[in-house]
Amino acid sequence: MPAQYYKDAQRMALKERRSCVSRGQYPYLPALDDIIPPERSAKGISLGLWQIPAEFIVGTKNATRTSAFARNFMPLLGEGSEFAAKWMQVCRWHLEEGIGDPLQVYEYMNRYYVEEGNKRCSVLKYFGAATVAARVIRVLPERTGDREVELYYELVDFWKCSGVNFIEFSRPGRYAQLQSLMGKEPGESWSEEERRNFSTVYYRFRRVYQANGGGRLASTVGDAMLACMQIYGYQALRAKDEQELKRAVASVWEEIALQQEEPPIALKLTPEDRRKSGLLSLVLPGGGHRELKVAFLYDKSPDTSAWSLAHEEGRLHVQEAFQGQIVTTPYPDVMAGDPMAAVERAIADGNTVLFTTSPRLLPVSLRAAVEHPDITILNCSLNKSHRYIRTYYARMYEAKFIIGAIAGALAGDGRLGYVCDYPIFGQIAGVNAFALGARLVNPRAEVYLEWSSVDGLPGAVGKLTGRGIDLISSQDLMRPNAEGDSFGLARLTAEGPVGLAMPVCRWGVYYETILRRILQGSFRSEYEESSKALNYYWGMTAGVVGLYCSSRLPRDTRKLAELLRQAICGGICAPFAGPIRTQGGGEVGGEREGGLSPEQIVTMDWFAENVVGSLPRYDQLSEEARATVDMVGVKLPRDGAG
Repeated sequence: MPAQYYKDAQRMALKERRSCVSRGQYPYLPALDDIIPPERSAKGISLGLWQIPAEFIVGTKNATRTSAFARNFMPLLGEGSEFAAKWMQVCRWHLEEGIGDPLQVYEYMNRYYVEEGNKRCSVLKYFGAATVAARVIRVLPERTGDREVELYYELVDFWKCSGVNFIEFSRPGRYAQLQSLMGKEPGESWSEEERRNFSTVYYRFRRVYQANGGGRLASTVGDAMLACMQIYGYQALRAKDEQELKRAVASVWEEIALQQEEPPIALKLTPEDRRKSGLLSLVLPGGGHRELKVAFLYDKSPDTSAWSLAHEEGRLHVQEAFQGQIVTTPYPDVMAGDPMAAVERAIADGNTVLFTTSPRLLPVSLRAAVEHPDITILNCSLNKSHRYIRTYYARMYEAKFIIGAIAGALAGDGRLGYVCDYPIFGQIAGVNAFALGARLVNPRAEVYLEWSSVDGLPGAVGKLTGRGIDLISSQDLMRPNAEGDSFGLARLTAEGPVGLAMPVCRWGVYYETILRRILQGSFRSEYEESSKALNYYWGMTAGVVGLYCSSRLPRDTRKLAELLRQAICGGICAPFAGPIRTQGGGEVGGEREGGLSPEQIVTMDWFAENVVGSLPRYDQLSEEARATVDMVGVKLPRDGAG
């Protein structure tokens, strides 16, 4: 029987060699010594005995045995050779007793190269072993900033706490997401039982994913599994049997396929004018006469939250604008209970369009969208790549740039204060735009940054006034029943804050514009024409962001603000026109005409050179801030590092 197995394995080897040659690919096993200098291997780190993924064993340590195997590790030498006899002997050993001796391998960039045990590896691969016991020596690559190298170092950090070496991702940050979805703090260790359970779930998912055509996608199995975990959660995924898992994977296949898009997000900076002809399309989709029911879900109550109140005012605007066409219903304070139950209640009440107005409601929005494909769900967040929901956010940095210019013109000593709430996508752009606007009119302008999500608003403002800074850009929205708070750009005096300028987000205009597109039918066609996640990031040109200037401002300063507003709306002025000097003396934006791309602006995690301050540590944030950052936050230093 081993002789027949050898013949089958050799046929597989010859087929693989022909296939490689036809593709112009090297047909034999690669050798690690040909990839990196042997002296680098000699500095490897011993990891001890591990079960390693058989699919990641791709070559040999040196070139001695490379031509004896095809690239799939199947044997090429003739049946009468000494090599074939030894291969068959190992095969018999495997069938009768099981191969007990571990391989000796070198690991480089999460691929394994066999130093001792090539025939054992070949036999185990022939019989379809998922993992192989091996004593591993790790060779670390030089950190050059290359994306693949940085991804590998993220895997190394993840492996240290989890012991998991078989899951790979195609984009940075996903190991941290997986750790969070497993209910773990950053760096928290996994138990042996957790590791075994995860391995079982992963390989079961892998079989289903590949059977569904995953091999044709450019994304990894890990990318696909993470997408499913974000929708269902790890424990629910673990509880599914193979048939249930097949149905789950099929139902979210567009979300899985999205993982291969580069970039996965299409940022829509302005509403497209795509009106449909016909009177009925201006009434309701399909020409019906039934009122459209729209739900607005708030994480907090409008009575206590400025953010929820602003969106509630937007809902009231919509109710007034679409009398007889749209009925809106508010669902306040949904995070006080079970948010999924609140979403289900809104759907049961007959609402077919749901606006979930907080990033904290993103997970339940995604799950509900998968379970209710006939419901349109939009979440107020930024830079999230989900196919089954759309996200929307206000592009505030343009107004912040103008307010920065106002502040710079008023700052006698050039020192300004800025209080930011959460270190999330879009907010860093606001800080930098303010700083660049101030520097535009005042070369000495410096912006001192504090975080209300760390010290609270009074504490953050107190730190700035303690420095003698009295011109401060603070929260953009006035809290309900708040007295004496600073918001917008204000000068703090002994009598209290004097408001000077503030950005205005017209959520009512935003919601009205989206709902008109839904009524006209262009909303669905936009989804069907794109394979990416759709993020609406509208600003001043769309009329959803405005600027209020107090009459207390000097007339010439108000004139400057209006000139900048017109220039931004007319495309003449770009707040992030490069090159931009950053903290530490770096430079960004010089390589692209017109400055930074929208994607670069959204994902900023750096500060302009005239910002005095830094990102907060994750452990410094309030509990609520951590929950928001987990959803839509930039990568933060942790536990005092960085």
